[in-house]
Amino acid sequence: MDGLLVDSEPHWRAAERDIFDSVGLHLTDDECKLTTGLPILDVVNYWFVRQPWSDEEASGRSNQQLADAITDNVHERIAAYAEPMPGAVNAVEFFHRRGIPTAIASASPMSLIEVVVDRIGIRPLLTLWHSATLEARNKPAPDVYLGTARRLGVLPDDCVAFEDSGSGLISARSAGMRAVAVPAEFEREDPKFAIATCKIPSLTDFDETIFHFLNTYS
Repeated sequence: MDGLLVDSEPHWRAAERDIFDSVGLHLTDDECKLTTGLPILDVVNYWFVRQPWSDEEASGRSNQQLADAITDNVHERIAAYAEPMPGAVNAVEFFHRRGIPTAIASASPMSLIEVVVDRIGIRPLLTLWHSATLEARNKPAPDVYLGTARRLGVLPDDCVAFEDSGSGLISARSAGMRAVAVPAEFEREDPKFAIATCKIPSLTDFDETIFHFLNTYS
């Protein structure tokens, strides 16, 4: 969802910088990009290991509380400002028109998924949405994709996942799904996307030819 259906990554990075500033950790936008696609608690832990802050700097807040503060900040930003990624709504409509069950499988919490679904107007186009926070493990573990397939009543190897992050791509492929990588421009040539079934620059490039290729891929 984040960075794939909705242009939320800039809002996540802005929220991260705000909260990390409050503990004395001043990150650049490029530094925030290093953790793109990771669950937000993993992002907090990632930076705490590398540049630990004191309890005093955190005002007694745990890493989980800092992660929750970032998420709350993102809720507000996305609800007010986020826009769909180019081609995102058309791609969801492509499957909806064909009667193909379509779902969101996100590392973000359900509350944020609900905000995005309404913000970009795709609620009527989706069969369901599912959060990795309801599973035992978040991405890059396959749990959220396996759980989503189970809720759809389909086999994972009959599914195609669309992913913009390396950890999400590992999650989908580990679940046994075909996967279309749609990386952000800054990491488009990163070798971590080589495990995708195919790679496209944008969802605007998804068309009947790619759909046919995915249908026939084995």
